[in-house]
Amino acid sequence: MTIESILGALIIGLVLGLLGKLFAPGKQNIPIWLTLLVGIAAAFIGSWLARLFGVEDTPGIDWIEVIVQIVVAAIGVSLVAGLYGRSKVR
Repeated sequence: MTIESILGALIIGLVLGLLGKLFAPGKQNIPIWLTLLVGIAAAFIGSWLARLFGVEDTPGIDWIEVIVQIVVAAIGVSLVAGLYGRSKVR
């Protein structure tokens, strides 16, 4: 792995995490580092699902794969926000 691929994964993970927060219903009070981790996981899981359904390689930009990744990120952000909110001591 090169430094460029690591930085690329971090940037893509951050963008997917933020898009997931945007499309997830309700308010998500999770820190940015957790959003980044959810976004990176969503990128891997979304790519795997796209490959599973046979839509990972389309002409031009792989919009279907990107949409799958955003949906996975929104679900992941919602789940993590629910779990993170419960773990805090009130």
